[in-house]
Amino acid sequence: MTDHTKPSRRDFVKQSGALAVSAAAMSQFAAHTYAASNDKLKLGLVGCGGRGSGACGQALEADSNIELYAMGDIFPERLETSYRNLEKSGKTNVPDERKHIGFDAYMKVIDSVDVVILTTPPGFRPLHFEYAVNAGKNIFMEKPVATDPHGIRRVLAAAQIAKDKNLKVGVGLQRHHDIRYIETIKRIQDGLIGDITSLRCYWNGSTPWTRNRKPDMTEMEYQLYNWYYFTWMCGDHIVEQHIHNIDVCNWVMGHYDWTHGDETTGAHPTLAQGMGGCQVRNGKDTGQTFDHHFVEFCYTDKWDPGVHSYSQARHIPDCYNTVSEHAQGTKGYSLLSGAVIYDEKGEVAWKYDGRDAQGNRLPRTNPYQVEHDDLFHAIRNNLPYNEVERGATATMSAIFGRMATYSGQMVRWDDALNAEVDYFPHDVAQKDWSFNTPAPVQPIGPDQYQRPLPGITKVINDKR
Repeated sequence: MTDHTKPSRRDFVKQSGALAVSAAAMSQFAAHTYAASNDKLKLGLVGCGGRGSGACGQALEADSNIELYAMGDIFPERLETSYRNLEKSGKTNVPDERKHIGFDAYMKVIDSVDVVILTTPPGFRPLHFEYAVNAGKNIFMEKPVATDPHGIRRVLAAAQIAKDKNLKVGVGLQRHHDIRYIETIKRIQDGLIGDITSLRCYWNGSTPWTRNRKPDMTEMEYQLYNWYYFTWMCGDHIVEQHIHNIDVCNWVMGHYDWTHGDETTGAHPTLAQGMGGCQVRNGKDTGQTFDHHFVEFCYTDKWDPGVHSYSQARHIPDCYNTVSEHAQGTKGYSLLSGAVIYDEKGEVAWKYDGRDAQGNRLPRTNPYQVEHDDLFHAIRNNLPYNEVERGATATMSAIFGRMATYSGQMVRWDDALNAEVDYFPHDVAQKDWSFNTPAPVQPIGPDQYQRPLPGITKVINDKR
């Protein structure tokens, strides 16, 4: 899979075929029960940080006949902490010989299990997903699914093989399993606010965490330890976090713009321009990523007139914070994250109250749990289930925005998707990596790294 097809904008959501079953449809099953089976599923966890441990716990809760069978990480202390927490579930069977440490740990875990959870830093996701698909495993992988366009193309190529093998794949964009979002967007797509005229989305908050360099750490070890602040592993916070909000805008627009997407994959923007930089996060252990991004996405073929989404992602303390999505239409407005729709006069036209369109009472569910319930329902009942294309669309949309902010230029989707900007070293076999392997990004001073410079940094066909 080294010679990946370079899809056009119109081919992007078609490259792996149409999604057979959307997560929204799966979430409408009356109850999350599983077919009786004598087969105990062996579960593997690759990446034992907080999100991985949480996802693993939810997977163990999702099925009545499953056990955690193998684990892998590059840091032994992280694996052991995760194991101690998951052991409380009473569904673990991971002796020391199935606790794998190192860059090749993912292979050993995947080879030994039936279902694998992929939750390492996202730069590694294309390689790990590709290996799991070739090994014929069912998969849950966290978002984002890559950190650069090369990784996206690699994921899409593997997604087609996953479909051919009838593998079940979930992607951690849990809003698609949140009944509040499902019911709200259903009404928007039914025309309650009329035609969409603009969208806004935000992930504005404070810096999540930093990890200080430990004595005697190599540069590779330090960057892996503090991965959130290096683009080759994280994708920048517009990709790692703000993807959720951008994905919701894609979901809304998927109904209105059939040229660029559909209701299962979502739409994607066609043009983007923006600004960003690092205003306050310039100390030690803050790597090379920005602390603010603003992107104006256009979903139509022409910038003017066009349907635009205005996107903000900011990590600066003591500022106005919000994590939300908004849609303005010709007949009203929706605060999607609040599950409420207003009419033209600003009066509440609809608000989620725990009932569906027919007035039936709906269960209050945790979308982080439901996404695993839906995946294992599909596994147990052999239902078509593949969320990869939507995950790739959302990830590429966020990368698209980052390319606009890093460069300061107007960027076109086709050019972005086919760009040869490789932040992650895709051509290096991980089995040959060690903590002594040179990191893809090198410091320019003590704990200081060159950040992108808008107006100077090139993002299209610029091999790094």
